[in-house]
Amino acid sequence: MDTRPAGQEYIATLDLLRLAAALAVVLFHYFFRGAAAEGVLAVGYPDAAPFAIYGYLGVNLFFLISGFVIAWSAESRSWHQFAIARFVRLFPGFLFCMTITFIVVASVGAPLFATSLRQYAANLSMFAPALGQPFMDGVYWSIVLELVFYGWVTLALLTGVFQKRKLGLIFIWLAISALNEFFVGSHAARLLFITEFGSFFAAGVLVHHLHAHGRSWPALLLLGAAFLLSCGTLSVTQHWMLNEYGLAVSQRPLWAANVVMHGALIGAVLLRNHVRPSALTMALGGLTYPLYLLHQNIGYLVIDAAAPLVGKWLAAFGCIAVLLAASWAVWRYWERPAQRLLKTWLGHAVETVLARYRTAPGRTQAAE
Repeated sequence: MDTRPAGQEYIATLDLLRLAAALAVVLFHYFFRGAAAEGVLAVGYPDAAPFAIYGYLGVNLFFLISGFVIAWSAESRSWHQFAIARFVRLFPGFLFCMTITFIVVASVGAPLFATSLRQYAANLSMFAPALGQPFMDGVYWSIVLELVFYGWVTLALLTGVFQKRKLGLIFIWLAISALNEFFVGSHAARLLFITEFGSFFAAGVLVHHLHAHGRSWPALLLLGAAFLLSCGTLSVTQHWMLNEYGLAVSQRPLWAANVVMHGALIGAVLLRNHVRPSALTMALGGLTYPLYLLHQNIGYLVIDAAAPLVGKWLAAFGCIAVLLAASWAVWRYWERPAQRLLKTWLGHAVETVLARYRTAPGRTQAAE
């Protein structure tokens, strides 16, 4: 998720919010899930677990931010410019971090983790389970949902629906999500239409709409509906955690956390002029994607190896510090150069193909 769409202002507060979301997920994995998932971490953090358990909601916050940023990005681009920008934003970092995870797990992962060249090859597609292989790291599941969302936005841009019927499209999406989550329960629909998390993406899109186009009753009502739907769909992950770990956040604290997340996005937009954009805020936002991709399996291995030597707390926080530095280096020395080169190359290639398509004899004759 990029918070710097081309040709538009840079909102530094969104990058800081992204960092908070990423760190929440990291704390959840290290201080709650690592011990709750049997055999993942040899050490536990019972004092931190009651607070760290909320950290998985960082993913929901990511989806909220993504809705805002993607709507922002889409308004300034054609469908193919948008698709190129999203691919360039995600794939270089994914490729590098997935490869690093593969090398680490293949080298020192046993007996906790195992991998293979077949799994690595499948993960190059970013849709490994569709090819019969598990994700190289479990956190990749949310990247798939991001890609599905990007695909729908690209289609909406191609057909002109996004520009002309955005609010109507969101209404239909929220209706499908509510119908599936509360009545139908189709797993295929949950993936195809992102019905469990669609209300978070939609709320982000609506916050951007209100920010860019001013307040209107249809947008405000839809934002209220998206928020209420998100309160209901939070129970899906809640039930999953009860089955997986025997413990989950209860309903009222979940709703309160949901208020905080939505308020945080709105606050970040309203306070955008109070945090000056800088190289620091850009770097903090830039490192969040590599941090998210790298932290889980590698982090578990590092903590397990370091805890007997330096103690479990220093092992965990030392691991976070090292991964923050490594993630910054990935962003600075790999992602940014690779994105510039890939964007230029893909942009030229796609424009060349489209130009040939527009001037093809069949199309010229049909136009005449």
